[in-house]
Amino acid sequence: MNIQEQIKEYITGQPEPKRSDMQELHRIILKIMPECKLWFLDGKNSENKIVSNPNIGYGFYTIKYADGKTRAFYQIGLSANKTGISIYILGIDDKTYLAKTYGKEIGKASVTGYCIKFKTLKDINIEILEAAIRYGLAM
Repeated sequence: MNIQEQIKEYITGQPEPKRSDMQELHRIILKIMPECKLWFLDGKNSENKIVSNPNIGYGFYTIKYADGKTRAFYQIGLSANKTGISIYILGIDDKTYLAKTYGKEIGKASVTGYCIKFKTLKDINIEILEAAIRYGLAM
């Protein structure tokens, strides 16, 4: 199964209204990043044990570790969680930036150093979410 098929299966496997919200977010992110590299992480480690929620990734980001090693990863992530949906924006050095800049205007969401978590799309301001994603891409 290719990445697009894995993404489609992951999204369609979600219960409503999360399924529709994730389909809409996937469309919005692809509109912002039409030529991006797509990723799908199933949340399992090398021993096939579940260690995280599955993630859809968009774009390309290089993580630099203290020992000088690097690892390729996605720049923007989308994931279903128990209570809703998470958007990950990686590569922002200032871990207070997202909350300070978008937290008050985004609506009913929890905003941390790299994650915007909300129950449903109707709870948030989509334009503010798009602005946060665009900021993350500019990093």
